[in-house]
Amino acid sequence: MPNFSVEELCTLHTSLSNMDVERIKEVSANLSLIADLNQANVFVDCPTKEGKHAIVVAEAAPNTAKSVYQKPVAGKFAYEAFEPAVLYTLRTGKNMFLNRALTQEGKTVEQSVVPIKGSEDRVIGALIMEKDISEKLQRQLKLEALSEATETLSGILIGMAEDRPIIPEVIEESLFFIDHENKVVYNNPSATNLIHEIGKEDCRPGVPLIDCFPCIQEILNEPEELLVKEMKMMNKVFRVKKISLDLAGKSNGTFIILKDLTELREKEREIAVKSVAIREIHHRVKNNLQTVASLLRLQMRRGVPEESKVHFVESLNRISSIASVYEIILSSSGVDEVDIYSLIEKVGNMLVHEAKHEQKKIHIQYRGPKLLIDSEKAVSLSLVINELIQNCVKHAFKHMHEGIVDVCFEYSNDEIKVKVIDNGEGYSPEAKPSLGLDIVKMMIEHDLSGHFLIERAETGTIAAVQFPFERKAE
Repeated sequence: MPNFSVEELCTLHTSLSNMDVERIKEVSANLSLIADLNQANVFVDCPTKEGKHAIVVAEAAPNTAKSVYQKPVAGKFAYEAFEPAVLYTLRTGKNMFLNRALTQEGKTVEQSVVPIKGSEDRVIGALIMEKDISEKLQRQLKLEALSEATETLSGILIGMAEDRPIIPEVIEESLFFIDHENKVVYNNPSATNLIHEIGKEDCRPGVPLIDCFPCIQEILNEPEELLVKEMKMMNKVFRVKKISLDLAGKSNGTFIILKDLTELREKEREIAVKSVAIREIHHRVKNNLQTVASLLRLQMRRGVPEESKVHFVESLNRISSIASVYEIILSSSGVDEVDIYSLIEKVGNMLVHEAKHEQKKIHIQYRGPKLLIDSEKAVSLSLVINELIQNCVKHAFKHMHEGIVDVCFEYSNDEIKVKVIDNGEGYSPEAKPSLGLDIVKMMIEHDLSGHFLIERAETGTIAAVQFPFERKAE
């Protein structure tokens, strides 16, 4: 949207006189100060020529608080269905305070509106202040839901007092209900089993819960009504939940719920140890590949037959492409997953950089979403991408000094599709088979269970690979 001035917007959309426009400009000049003082977004709206809605002619976001809007709204229309207070003030000249409205971006705001008056006390605009109350509404809803839950739980307690089996007895957690003196009123079968496991007698009604679990005293002393804490007790790890039931300022008792997390935490520790081991293996594989690459470079510097040099370079690129997989794994927080975009970019940039030594100016660009793939498939994909881009660099621009390679990929219908497109001289079906394309076909068909197609385009060549891939849930 063009950045129109206050005067231009008024001229385009309103019937205000020149004197009225000057008055609107005077008010608009102070919007930034008003916004900072009130920690709110401030606007000036004026009635449109038709009079059915209003146009925002000026705005200011506060520097002292977070703005309600992500994008500018000057020049946009304000409709009565969403901002009734604005249209009401423009028509009647009356103030409207603390009304709720819906912004252009769908946020609920608290809106106050006062009229701007021109000559002969006519309403020529409205000064509007808006504060975001979305979080406030969410908190209110949570409090209402909590209040309903408290009443429901209180009803459960009444049922227990009348010996009706309302509380489910099949939950896995150990559940205790204690009174205001922290004495046990009820415990479910899982809680009874836990008491037996720690070698205590039955935690009968009337017995203080801390006699069985002294550590619980720490949680009972906390003032919060809802509390979740992880604690070590009796060489085990428990998640302890405390739910205090207060109704009308009176304590109706407290639920204490214990869940044994010992086995889960042990498994997490084992996974963490294995993750460290896997990353160490990846690190060693990367170092070994780099060592092999260094040996090849050393051999090339010492001299190889000219006809063998191209084979050394191709082998070196393949090794570097595989090493890129492990470099990306080690640079990320993942243990065994690689971001396809980062992998393609790393391999492509390496190959294009090599082409500079041959006095060729090749531009490469990448397009695709963030998508993770496991390291085993990533190794095969890195070799495929290496061969396809290397094929472009080596053959597409033989008689050209400049060219473009476009690498794009997408994920749809549980399949990954990768295309490498160049604007070079074009692929010839009569060309003799090459080791690079043989590697691509073998990797795609056998390792990735996919399909490979290369064909001449209107300008240049399109090489496309497609293989099945089940995306992991995030």
